Amino acid sequence: MEDRSILSGMRPTGPLHIGHLFGALKNWKKLQDEGYNCFYMIADWHALSTEYANPQKIKENVEEVAIDFLVSGLDPEKSTIFVQSLVPEHSELHLLFSMFVPVPWLERNPVYKEQMQELKDKDLHTYGFLGYPVLQAADILIYKANYVPIGVDQLPHLELTREIARRFNYLYGETFPIPEPLLTETPKIPGTDGRKMSKSYNNCIYLKDTPEIIREKVSKMFTDPKRIYRKDPGHPETCPVFLYHGIFNKERAGEIEKECKEAIIGCTDCKKELAEKVIEFLKDIREKREKLSKNKEYLWKILKKGSEKARKVAIETLKEVKIKTGLNYG
Repeated sequence: MEDRSILSGMRPTGPLHIGHLFGALKNWKKLQDEGYNCFYMIADWHALSTEYANPQKIKENVEEVAIDFLVSGLDPEKSTIFVQSLVPEHSELHLLFSMFVPVPWLERNPVYKEQMQELKDKDLHTYGFLGYPVLQAADILIYKANYVPIGVDQLPHLELTREIARRFNYLYGETFPIPEPLLTETPKIPGTDGRKMSKSYNNCIYLKDTPEIIREKVSKMFTDPKRIYRKDPGHPETCPVFLYHGIFNKERAGEIEKECKEAIIGCTDCKKELAEKVIEFLKDIREKREKLSKNKEYLWKILKKGSEKARKVAIETLKEVKIKTGLNYG
């Protein structure tokens, strides 16, 4: 049978939001259930690349992300769920890769430039931030992942990993498979202000949000800027609230569109209905979260067991790499 290993992960910079759920977690669960050999990582070293001055919350955020992984349907019996820093072989492979990766490869990375613009409040002129794609390549290649589930916007990231794998294979002999993207078609969920949903923009609806918080956030959502008065016909195709109805209120989305265009429903009522649908959708996740949040010992048991399992694979890959790079002194 064809080897179907997958590596994907998330940085623990805070709890996960509905964009993560629809953009990644639902697809990860699907791949897990389809029998792929899945490695799902909580990338705490990557979190340090932007949060190095404020590391106090990293452990708490690791727990938050782990809980969100589990309540979204990731199964530790089917997938390897682990913490990056508990598998130190990642850092050693990263160091070895850094010996031959040209600096211009990193400087031309469009995601690097985008993050420098987005996170202007942080000093990101560091080696760690410039070189994080090399660590990311190590994350993927140390498990000899055949596939990486990503969106189209992340293709430049993966291409750099593919280039590093090719360069290593050219220099030292065939070692790593060239990982292929598993492009995922996911609904684009904007933040409550219409921009990309991002913690740095403070425009997220989190999986842990209470009904009261969800109602408050939805009530403040941006709507159709052309609809100034209640009697004005709306333009749902440009309204973030209507986009949410298409995801969380599918059975009513067609009626909402008609009522909006004909000024039968106002923005306030439209948002009230949406808030209740989002609350209903997240009800099971919220209840599971409450239980898991009270059992951190069980949570860390899962993470440590997953990290031990991941490390066994990583150690074998690193042994092979050391032989091929002439560092096997054993």
